[in-house]
Amino acid sequence: MDESLHAIFGLNFTSMDKLIATLKFGFVICIFYGCLPAIGYSQTPNPAYDSTLASKFQADPYGMRAYTLVLLKTGPTQMDDKAKVSELFRGHMENIGRLAKDGKLVVAGPFLSKELYRGLFILTVTSIEEAKQLMDTDPAIHAGLLEPIFLPWYGSAALPAYLEFSEKVGKFKI
Repeated sequence: MDESLHAIFGLNFTSMDKLIATLKFGFVICIFYGCLPAIGYSQTPNPAYDSTLASKFQADPYGMRAYTLVLLKTGPTQMDDKAKVSELFRGHMENIGRLAKDGKLVVAGPFLSKELYRGLFILTVTSIEEAKQLMDTDPAIHAGLLEPIFLPWYGSAALPAYLEFSEKVGKFKI
């Protein structure tokens, strides 16, 4: 079998397993480097496409865009002054509201388990430096109660639309 592969394709494999592994690797490379779009696999027009919304949300041709994901973990600062901690977290919530109003923040919320990671932000900025500057305006982060971890993230460009409805579904304000 190996000799016939060499004769037909000019390939020299010592086993069929190596041939299969090579073909699988080639398929993966083809996907990642765009072979499928070239044959029309992912180029099917979307009948629901709305160019006005796509432009408003800065969508790429696939309806996606870049964001910065910020994971918040417990920071190095420990405070026993409960009034001061409460004040810093009140400022944290106000900062979240300001960033959302300014269009810099589209998602924010705590994790249900607060062992190490406390919450997350999804920012509309794509520069880690700009994200760091925005996080430095947060009193709880600035004081070291929370520590941010920054990750570039690629997600739905329509994510900011979530903010329009988030105000309307809560019976009480946080």
